[in-house]
Amino acid sequence: MAKSSSPVSGVAERYAGSLFELASEAKSVAKVEADLGRFEAMLDGSADLQRLIKSPVFAAEDQARAIGALLAKAGISGLAGNFIKVAAANRRLFAVPSMIQAFRRIAAEARGEASAEVTSAHALTAAQQTELKATLKGVAGKDVSIAVSVDPSLLGGMIVKMGSRQIDTSLKTKLNSLKLALKEVG
Repeated sequence: MAKSSSPVSGVAERYAGSLFELASEAKSVAKVEADLGRFEAMLDGSADLQRLIKSPVFAAEDQARAIGALLAKAGISGLAGNFIKVAAANRRLFAVPSMIQAFRRIAAEARGEASAEVTSAHALTAAQQTELKATLKGVAGKDVSIAVSVDPSLLGGMIVKMGSRQIDTSLKTKLNSLKLALKEVG
């Protein structure tokens, strides 16, 4: 798998790798992964929380206090809670979403799974996710864990990223291709 050279991805990989080592030693990888997933769901559901972690305007102490209160209210503690608090204390909250993705990828590799990021125009049902996992398993030759996100701007279809491969069947991309083809003709 190709690694990005962006500074954020380097930070995310290092933090996620350290968290995975700690979780492995404590035999709590599944719990940490679940807690990180809950925090990610909180992020996805709150524009205010996204602003808090991305904005450099907030002081580190304010971010740490707010994150600590949110984690306590959500019941996220232990390694995952401490991990997010350390990221806040070190002014790395902006990279937490990338850290969560990196942790998932590392955990999936350790379980002998491939991981895929799926962006669909609409939420996938459990049956659709199961069918997608089975299809991706046929391609990868091993079990595949998927992280699904929704982007209504795709209009229809989905984008699947697995390793260095990307399959884009979104209606948005097809319409853009058609628009370019029509410009070349006219």
